[in-house]
Amino acid sequence: MRTTGLLIVVLALAGCTAPPEQSSLTSAPPPPPSPTTSSAQMDFPQRPRAVPLDTVEPCGILSPDQLTSLSLDNPPSAYVEPSFGGARACTIRSTTSGNVARLALVTVSGADVWLSENAQVDYTVSAIEGFAAITVRTPDVNDVCNVEIDVADGQFLDVMFRDGGNSSAVQQDHLCLGAQRVAEAAMASLLQKR
Repeated sequence: MRTTGLLIVVLALAGCTAPPEQSSLTSAPPPPPSPTTSSAQMDFPQRPRAVPLDTVEPCGILSPDQLTSLSLDNPPSAYVEPSFGGARACTIRSTTSGNVARLALVTVSGADVWLSENAQVDYTVSAIEGFAAITVRTPDVNDVCNVEIDVADGQFLDVMFRDGGNSSAVQQDHLCLGAQRVAEAAMASLLQKR
């Protein structure tokens, strides 16, 4: 009995000990966010159907009329986004507002990755065209807002809207509204084309 009590005290103390700090020069990069548990899945409305992104061209999602209505008046520019596992992406700047929109087609992870504690973000879950849409705000990063749309198993559409370097900072609430508008237009377009 005494050994059991001692073992409990040792385990309790071990749980309170901080892990050793790692040197940034010798440590391996942090692991990618782990998949979320089934409790996080319950926050998602069920997707009406799958809209795979494998063959979609990111700069072809928004129509010229949509770009005009969103005041995104510079030519779209395609690139590869390494932070999303080499996702095909498109960035579009507005000379009117000075803001920038980005669409990234993420095919290496589901949108539920944003619900994980490892993501370390503030989020709200809503729906766009019946698809789960996660509005993501990163603590202490106020010049950007993202909307992540769950379009298919293991795939999501990332819509980022950021301040493009305006002389006075754009409020994050305004950026989140911009991200929402771009996400709504993108989903309407994707559903019309499929």
